Amino acid sequence: MARKKKNDNLGELLTGVLILGSVSTFVYTQSVTGTIVVFVVGFMVMLAIAKTIQFKKRKKLNESGIFQVDGMSGEEFEEFLRLCYRAEGYIVHKTPYKGDYGADLILEKDQQKIAVQAKRYKSNVGIKAVQEISAAKLHYGANEAWVVTNSFFTRAAAELAQSNKVKLVNRDALVEILLAKKAG
Repeated sequence: MARKKKNDNLGELLTGVLILGSVSTFVYTQSVTGTIVVFVVGFMVMLAIAKTIQFKKRKKLNESGIFQVDGMSGEEFEEFLRLCYRAEGYIVHKTPYKGDYGADLILEKDQQKIAVQAKRYKSNVGIKAVQEISAAKLHYGANEAWVVTNSFFTRAAAELAQSNKVKLVNRDALVEILLAKKAG
């Protein structure tokens, strides 16, 4: 839903440990030099941890192919999703690019019919997408409604989706889907 970085808490924790370690060193040793050494070494360790996390995240994103998805047009993204869902065993119907009543794809599998709206965005997806797919679900007689994006959703979109039973597939989930496809 709304983007919350997982590493924010880790950064706060490491900063707290660094400050606590520095203060403790000064309290127990009364040595300014020792305190500075503890702080500098701790800071360098924090930087190394941050760079390692950043490197691993970038590698994961590169391996997933999400950057190629980011470069697609909206129409190319719809076609990409059509091929992905077809590979998962869905019968996929593409709606007209214009006049689609809020759904880009209709998926069918195991007596389930799912209306999907594809949003290839650079910014967060808002409530309009949830409103449109909710209407499309009724229009197409679908059992479920999904909005799939290469981005994230606003808090309002997440709240509306929850109350309307719309499944939201955000960037993180899409990356995991792409990685699973490459692994499988």
